[in-house]
Amino acid sequence: MKFGVCILNAIPLRKEACEKSEMVSQILFGETFRIIDSNTYFFKIIMDYDNYEGWISKNQAKIIDEKYYLHLNQSEKIFTNEIVNYLTEQNNSLIPISIGASLPLLKENNFTINNKQFFFEGDNKTGVFNKNEIVKTAYLYLNAPYLWGGKTPFGIDCSGFTQMVYKINGHFLSRDANQQAKQGEVLSFIEESEPGDLAFFDDHEGNITHVGLVLNNNHIIHCFGKVRIDRLDQSGIYNVDTKRHTHKLRLIKQIFRNQ
Repeated sequence: MKFGVCILNAIPLRKEACEKSEMVSQILFGETFRIIDSNTYFFKIIMDYDNYEGWISKNQAKIIDEKYYLHLNQSEKIFTNEIVNYLTEQNNSLIPISIGASLPLLKENNFTINNKQFFFEGDNKTGVFNKNEIVKTAYLYLNAPYLWGGKTPFGIDCSGFTQMVYKINGHFLSRDANQQAKQGEVLSFIEESEPGDLAFFDDHEGNITHVGLVLNNNHIIHCFGKVRIDRLDQSGIYNVDTKRHTHKLRLIKQIFRNQ
């Protein structure tokens, strides 16, 4: 098996081995993956963080050996904590990176990936944080446009949004809303929830298709057209602009308890 790491801000992960194929997710800078298949122009990969599968273009992949791959995966998890910043390479060229990018082996503003050195002076975050910090991170994504499969403030979907704000604060969430809904503990009423808990919404057939982050005073932050704040009640999400309900509430989950 071959192994790889992303050294661009975001690589599209596609459903099929074609540039025109649907983007199902993204691989962000510093994330690692396993290569399970290939053809002339594409690798089929499994992402290490959430086991999501898809195809990436070979000319965007950085291949690494197994020993270094294991070293990266066992290193402390450090993430950028600013909407956008940049890395400086040894030749002084710049690589733009967005919030949630991984900075493996960062020490004294420097780290190296496969003998390539990078310099980073921006804000970073490592460790496990409570739901108050998750809410603070969520606000950084406000007004990010909706993008199916997206995971950055320049385009993100509803479950990519919740996954990223949890990830940056040291908590794992699966990639899709229906997968995330299987995690944590069900809460019976909105009143039992805390800011930072997750609310899930279903379609007319009962399939969970949307997720958002609970806020104070019966509000929710979620990605619908853009990352926005709306009202949350027992019926679902009440859009403050259109003055109507847009999503039907299915359940509320507490992924973890604040200590």
